[in-house]
Amino acid sequence: MAKALYVLAGYDDNTEKYLSGIQNKLYESGFVGTQTKNIPMHTTLGSFPCEKEEELVEYLKKLSAEEKEFDVTFNHVGMFGGGAVLFVAPDANHRLLNLKEKFGDSYNWAAHTTMIIDKPDVVYKAIPVVMENFSAFAGKVDTLHLYEFFPTRHIISVKLAK
Repeated sequence: MAKALYVLAGYDDNTEKYLSGIQNKLYESGFVGTQTKNIPMHTTLGSFPCEKEEELVEYLKKLSAEEKEFDVTFNHVGMFGGGAVLFVAPDANHRLLNLKEKFGDSYNWAAHTTMIIDKPDVVYKAIPVVMENFSAFAGKVDTLHLYEFFPTRHIISVKLAK
């Protein structure tokens, strides 16, 4: 996989704690997965070539002063990637879609927060753990993160306006 930059929509502390708690239950149950670890819970808004780093840093700083934090409702769990990705998803409300559109077209985009990536047979066994620990809840998008992958490099995180 070639190196690239990724803009991530991050969550307030309560949402982060809730989603991390679900993922930690997976880890405690022996699931490991290949998902990126030690980064905040998020939904990915876009990917960009590495040479756009300076431009993206400036854009995120500008955008964070203009865009207000907003509420999202997490009410479902899903899978994609042929069953290799298990996620918890916020509803794609107007505010989330507008934010996504600032980083590229939202056509064929699914807002999601990955819990585990693994072989489908492993992911299927992880579903009960996630479902036992998940119920619909209200969260908040309040941060934009910029990361480079791989290896993982945190570049900047900015809070959205209150």
